[in-house]
Amino acid sequence: MTDAPGFPGMMPRWTSSAKDGVGTALSPRCAVWFTHSHGILDEIYYPRVDQACTRDCGLIVTDGVPGGFFAEEKRDTITETRRVADGVPLFTIRNTCTQRRFVIEKRIVSDPMHDCVLQHIRLIPGDGVAGLRLFVLLAPHLVNGGAHNTGWVGDCKRTPMLFATGDGTSLALACSSGFGARSVGFVGFSDGWQILRRDGHLAETYDHAADGNIALVAEIDATAPVLLAIGFGRKPEAAAFHAAASLARGYDRAETEYAANWRAWQESLEPLDPVQQTTPHNYYRVSTAVLRCHESPLFPGGSIASLSIPWGASKGDDDLGGYHLVWPRDLAETAGALLACGALEDARRTLDYLRIIQEADGHWPQNTWLDGSPYWHGLQMDETAFPILLLDLAFRNGAIPETELAEYWPMVERASAFIVCNGPATGQDRWEENAGYTPATLAVEIAGLLAAADLAERMGEPAIAGFLRDTADAWNADIESWIYVSGTDLARKCGVAGYYLRIAADGDHDLSGAPVHGRIAVRNRPAGEADIATDELVGADALALVRFGLRAAADPRIRDTIAVIDHLTRVDLPQGPVWHRYNNDGYGEHTDGRPFDGTGHGRAWPLLTGERAHYAIAADDLAEAERLRTTIEGCTSEGGLLPEQVWDSDDIPEHELFRGRPSGSAMPLVWAHAEYVKLLRSLRDGAVFDLPPQPARRYLVEKTQPRCRDWRENWRRARMPAGQVLRVELDGPGTIRWTDDDWVTIRETPTSDVGLGIHAAELPTGSLPAGRSVAFTWRRPDGTWRRRNFAVAITA
Repeated sequence: MTDAPGFPGMMPRWTSSAKDGVGTALSPRCAVWFTHSHGILDEIYYPRVDQACTRDCGLIVTDGVPGGFFAEEKRDTITETRRVADGVPLFTIRNTCTQRRFVIEKRIVSDPMHDCVLQHIRLIPGDGVAGLRLFVLLAPHLVNGGAHNTGWVGDCKRTPMLFATGDGTSLALACSSGFGARSVGFVGFSDGWQILRRDGHLAETYDHAADGNIALVAEIDATAPVLLAIGFGRKPEAAAFHAAASLARGYDRAETEYAANWRAWQESLEPLDPVQQTTPHNYYRVSTAVLRCHESPLFPGGSIASLSIPWGASKGDDDLGGYHLVWPRDLAETAGALLACGALEDARRTLDYLRIIQEADGHWPQNTWLDGSPYWHGLQMDETAFPILLLDLAFRNGAIPETELAEYWPMVERASAFIVCNGPATGQDRWEENAGYTPATLAVEIAGLLAAADLAERMGEPAIAGFLRDTADAWNADIESWIYVSGTDLARKCGVAGYYLRIAADGDHDLSGAPVHGRIAVRNRPAGEADIATDELVGADALALVRFGLRAAADPRIRDTIAVIDHLTRVDLPQGPVWHRYNNDGYGEHTDGRPFDGTGHGRAWPLLTGERAHYAIAADDLAEAERLRTTIEGCTSEGGLLPEQVWDSDDIPEHELFRGRPSGSAMPLVWAHAEYVKLLRSLRDGAVFDLPPQPARRYLVEKTQPRCRDWRENWRRARMPAGQVLRVELDGPGTIRWTDDDWVTIRETPTSDVGLGIHAAELPTGSLPAGRSVAFTWRRPDGTWRRRNFAVAITA
């Protein structure tokens, strides 16, 4: 055995996140997902959609002469990607050599019967071109890492193969015509690319490369179409079996079954297809396929955020998760889109998955692996409220019958308790950055509490229902004191009375007054540039107040905020208007095109155009919503996929950045496709599909005002309006000792168990005039005192 030199190879990197296609077989026998871009296979995932096992697999064409012709498929060809059929993630890829010396045609599927990806490949020499030699180069990254892989040359039942193993998983590369010369090596030193670039053929071959960043290479017979198979298994023998079995079945059978499975699923969906298709793709069917591609059968209902790693070519093993993790927010958005398109069983699987991975205290982690193990550990309160709203939406659309709602009550009960005990401020906003009071999180929390209250009533828990509604009412009435400003320099510049903020920093009390005019440290900005005035930060999150039914689309405060949003964050691109998340955003490429590296410059997000279109529907402007729909479609890649961000500056060709086209961020972003699908349903219905009815009825129709204001020790309200009851909440029984005249008169009010693990006492403060103050402390049943007084001022 000949060991390859150059251990351990170059520092491993992932590859482009700008995918042209993603696919998987809708079959319980196949646990493989594939992605492709720049004309070649990129990451292949096995046996879970959160475990990438390859970096890429491409072809190299030479003339066999040292220093002669050398063309790498992903760099030296012009790629055309075409979808074979609507709703089927099956693609024809045509790569034309920039020197016109050859064309490579290929089709890619995962075999529904085996853990294997198949590539049907044909090399077509140019006119008068002869003597071309074809090689396959595969870079294993087993599992989610490229630094500790081992590869070797081997055989399976006399079939020549190449193998790799790492972290308990193996792959095997095989070819229908067999292989010529084969080799393994360390990337950057002894891999096949280095040898072929220098010699034009495999002048050196190595049998073994251990515990490093490796690549496998083999020569393929270029005289006829061939079939390449990459099989996977926990052991090399299993990987070899799947590769050999797929080759034996042949490509045609695999593709026929693959396409049939997808067509059957697509036929079950709502007909939201465009009436007249004038675009190269049916974006509805592209989007539904993207949604379905990201689920893992081993964890039914578990879907990741994207089969990509943003700016992957600059990321190594330290970026372990990329976007192939479960974000409960993205997952709820995905399931909402599945409900919108009529995939009710798929949406229900998501609900069942969410209740399994819910933490014991009722919240969901910031993101997780498919088995529910947390990856990052931020606390985002909207991620705890979204599953409640998803259940309510599923029930209203027939995915959950009323007789089975009780199965989900424990999940909702724990989640609503967590929201009450830890909201309304959030540890991170929906962009996973700042802590505080943000309109998107507040809207989802309040709507979630009202939906939970409805379910509590159905479950025979009227006290819990009333408690949750009172909390929602109090928070809803406080929104303007937390995140609305008026009379600022920005308001005057935009010609408006005031506007809702992107976020206001949290504290241990409410934020009426000065904090909204303080400073906030914005993430992803260079040192010295992160400190921004709170009242100068505005973003599209304010539209959530309309999307979730808390404020009317015609509310002057909303209309004024939109004027400020457009002034600060709107970008008019060739396809139409697209918006940044907020002004001064740092999450995106640098201005010179360098990838995001912890700092950068935020770009325009197509999903925000979808959110703006939903606002237009709420405002009864369906024509504007239709125009914005076409804008979203104009943001897609050649393969019809929606990116996280599009480039919104002048073209930088050397970085593949073109105005209005996908940037190096995640693509496809499932959340963006989900927003698009929901928009199609909303346009068909003439109403926002996922608008929860409870807040809209309570606050826009019935104009409900709060009867009380809440207080708890980890969220200490400093003031409350006159005419309100003060509700003091404890985590156990106690007696509140309180006064409204500086302890001249002392009163005691015992708490009662309201359910949800919360004990509360309502102090009869409704008759107190503005200018007075309520002071209080408490003792526990064992006689211990809190030994500290707290106060709430009564305001006009």
